[in-house]
Amino acid sequence: MQMEKRGAALETANKTVEEELGGGGVVTQRGKLCRRCKETFNSSSNMPSSCRFHPSFFVCRRHDDQKRYYELGPDDPPYAAKFYDCCGAEDPEALGCTTDFHVSYDG
Repeated sequence: MQMEKRGAALETANKTVEEELGGGGVVTQRGKLCRRCKETFNSSSNMPSSCRFHPSFFVCRRHDDQKRYYELGPDDPPYAAKFYDCCGAEDPEALGCTTDFHVSYDG
């Protein structure tokens, strides 16, 4: 008897979920992974400013303006500087300097 009650309760719960979802059952939508910023996104909400990234690499070399002072690691040569080549940001975790659409690995 108790099994029948549980079964009926489960069936009622499933019907309620289906009604809330428009009768289509459980819907799960897995987003795509962006190649640039590594965020998960849905194509339907991909806007021109959705992705924030650096279009260039984080490099270790002398900076073009040679007017900045840099914190060097113990193994760095005395002329080395670490920064994003696109914007000059010296923090490897700095927010991207460019925004654009997300770009997925699968096209």
